[in-house]
This record gives sequence, C-alpha cells and structure tokens, in this order.
Amino acid sequence: MTKNYACIFFCLCLGIFFSCSKPAAEEKPYNILFIAIDDLRPELGVYGNDIIQTPNLDAIGNTGSVFLNHYVQVPTCGASRCSILTGMLPRTTQHLRNTAIEQFLSNEPEKERPESFVHHLKRNGYYTVGIGKISHSVDGLWYGYEESPEGAKMEMPHSWDEMLFDAGKWGTGWNAFFGYADGSNRQGMNKQVKPYEAGEVDDLGYPDGLSTQLAVNKVKELSEKGQPFFLGLGLFKPHLPFTAPKKYWDLYNREDIPLSPFPELPENVHPSSLQESGEFNQYQLGEEKAGLDRKLSDDYARKLRHAYYAAVSYSDALVGKVLEALEEEGLADRTIIVVWGDHGWHLGDHRVWGKHTTFEMAVRSPLMIKVPGMEARKIGSELPVSSIDLYPTLMELTGISTNFPLDGQSLLPLMKNGRDGQRAGLAFSYFRNGISMRTDRYRLTRYFRDALPNLELFDHQTDPMETKNIAGNSPEIVAELLPLLEKGNTGLYGDRDN
Repeated sequence: MTKNYACIFFCLCLGIFFSCSKPAAEEKPYNILFIAIDDLRPELGVYGNDIIQTPNLDAIGNTGSVFLNHYVQVPTCGASRCSILTGMLPRTTQHLRNTAIEQFLSNEPEKERPESFVHHLKRNGYYTVGIGKISHSVDGLWYGYEESPEGAKMEMPHSWDEMLFDAGKWGTGWNAFFGYADGSNRQGMNKQVKPYEAGEVDDLGYPDGLSTQLAVNKVKELSEKGQPFFLGLGLFKPHLPFTAPKKYWDLYNREDIPLSPFPELPENVHPSSLQESGEFNQYQLGEEKAGLDRKLSDDYARKLRHAYYAAVSYSDALVGKVLEALEEEGLADRTIIVVWGDHGWHLGDHRVWGKHTTFEMAVRSPLMIKVPGMEARKIGSELPVSSIDLYPTLMELTGISTNFPLDGQSLLPLMKNGRDGQRAGLAFSYFRNGISMRTDRYRLTRYFRDALPNLELFDHQTDPMETKNIAGNSPEIVAELLPLLEKGNTGLYGDRDN
C-alpha cells in the first residue's frame, strides 16, 4: 500500500509540474475593422454636435479613444488615403493628387517594404478583405470615371486577399460612387443633376447599403476562418452627392440645423488659399452656384447642410449593422475598430463648399480607435495627432514589428495614459502650394507662391473659425513657429523661398 501511495503521489507531482510548466494557450491576435468614411467632418455626437444623429459612431467613441484634434495630411481623397496607408508624409507634388496611389503603388512589383499597412498585416498572418473605397478607387481598381473596369489593375496589388464591391444597378464602381436612387449617375447625366437627394428607398437603395451587406456577410465567413483578419469598409457618404434614404432626412427639423458660424471670407488671406467650390458646382441642377464672390442664401445653405447630416446618419446606421454582426459572431471582444474620416469639408465656411484647402475645416476629421478592454478616453485639443500615426499604432497593438521608417508615431501612449512626453504635438497638412502646421493653439501655414500674404497665422484660442490671419501683426509668434514648421517640410515644393 505504501508503495502504491508513493507511486500515486509521484504521479500527482509530475502532473502538477507539467501543468505548471506548460505555457498557457496563446491568445489569438486582434482582428481589425477599419471603417473609412468619405468627406466626414468631426460632426458627430461624440465630438460635441448635439443635433446630428450618429448613435452607432458615438457608441464606438464612447467606448474607445476619440482624438478631438486629428488632422489628415492632404485634403483630397486619394492623396489622404495614400498617406495613411503608407504611413508617410507627402514627398512630391504628385503625392498631393488623387492619382497618388496609382502612381506610387499600382504598377510596382512586390518589394521588401510593404506597399501599405494592409500589406504588412497580410505578410504577418492576417487575412485581408477590402470592401468599397479604401484606397482612392471605390472598388480597388484603377480606371477612369467613365471607363469600363474590365481588365483594370488593382490599386494595391499586394495588399488584399479579397477586394469586393457590388455595383448593383449602377453597373460600375464610379457610377455607383456618383449614383442616385434610380440607378443614374452624375457622369451619365452629363452633370445635369442636383447635389442632394432624399431617395424613396431602403438602405439597399444606395451603394453603401450594398457594401455594408457584403461586410456583414463577410464577418460571418471570417468568424469561421480561424485566422486573424483585417476588414476594411469604405463608405461613400457623405461625399457628394449628398444622397440618403428619405428616412434619414426625416430625422431632422431643417430649422434646427445651424448655418456656418463664419460664411464670409477670412481677413488678410489671399483668394488662392481658398477655392471656388468647383466639385460642388459640377452638380449643375443645384439651385445656386457657390463661389468666393458670393455666399449661398441661408435657405439653400441650410438645405445642403440638412442633406449632409442625412448622409452622415445613413452611414452611421450602416456602421451599426456591421457592429451588430461582430457581436452576433462573438468577435467584438477580439476586434479593434478604427473609424477614420479621409478629410473634412467646408459646409459654406469661408464661402467654400468642399475640401481642398489647408484650413481647419478641410484637414480636421474624426479618428476613433476602440480596443477591447482598453479604457475609453478623449484625447484633448491640446494634443494634435495625424493620420500617419495610425500605421505604427496598429503595428504596436498587433505586436508586429516594422524594420522600415514611418513618419508617424504610435498613439498607444495617448490611448493608455492620455499623455505622451515623447510627442511633439504637431500635425502637418499639405495643399495649394502650402505647408500647414497645427499646434495645440495655432495654425501656421506657409505658401510657396508669389501671391501675398504667403504666411497665415490663426490663433485657435481666440479665433477657432480662422477668420483673421494675424501673421503680419505677430512676428514674434511666427518666428517661434517657423522652425517647427520646417520639421514638416519634406521638400515637395522644391527650393522656392518666396
């Protein structure tokens, strides 16, 4: 008996030893849901707008990290997306164009350096799926607005395991992008269209509804795959035309929607710093034309802002469907969610209807990152951050190393602690021959052009709408900030010094 007890005791000890020394089951890597929303201003409830109806986006922000002063690098779709995907500031004027991704990524063979953060995730075990507008083209293919996509090259040929799009009744991706509820589109109608529409359709009556349906179905497939995934969903709205099912228009009383607090031209600013709303005016059946020599009537401006709000609420509802799919498939607790607006949009501010300026309204957009289990936090206005910061942030969150340079800086210290002593607190944007720098208090823009003034300084402490350029009256502040602005000078404007 004694021998038997000794044997049993030995076996128990051996079992305990092996169970203690055996490594715990390795945690699965995070999945990533990346939602890119076109032309999205920081006009959300979680950003302080108490009129717009965005409950699903607000839910992400209220349980994640909200960056109140997030800035894109370029206020135009393709160039902004090129910058965030590559993690790099623009180096040439070609990097400021919508063709940037086509020019620098589409024709390139696979190299040691990944073409995008999606490519880097794919190389490190992620299954990557893109739906809708992630790069510049709305379906990931490189072809012109009025061309056939048949035989078109991929914009990011090495990044995707799958790139999906349902063009529905519109036939092609670009037709869908500029599409109306009846299946028509801006180019097919020779621009004889309005810049808005309240469609008598359900959520599937516009292209974003079809993209969301693809995303919901793909979430169910990916849940069974057993492989970490990156799912990118690019929603069109609120990009022009401001179209949405009528039920989203009905969420609002138009008279409650505020007009721009500053629809006039800013003082001491050359007109070439602004723009003539050319994209907006392509919708030639609009009731009024926009331009720097006039502001739109209050009635029409409020109608357009109503249309914009409805389009945002439509996108918000679609985001909610994807969040619901994550919950239903048991993936919410293992999925990082990123919401990013590719730039802002002047809604009549400074008499501009559109992006394409280096003013706050065009370069500031939402950025929200929700990491399961991480404390919710609002990163305040004293800490400007940039789109290029997302690349290193995702790599740090997923534990993937980068042995190549990136211009951004991980946001994780801010997300965890609300502060980062290693962060300079500068955000750089580029357009219209200018470099614009945002600090916690100021925006300084230097233009490489002959037209004067070529320096603009706005004090956001006293002038948050950037109504008056005070550079000429504040030489000491300009002298203090110019050396900091030079940190963002990548040489894309050459050696011009005027």
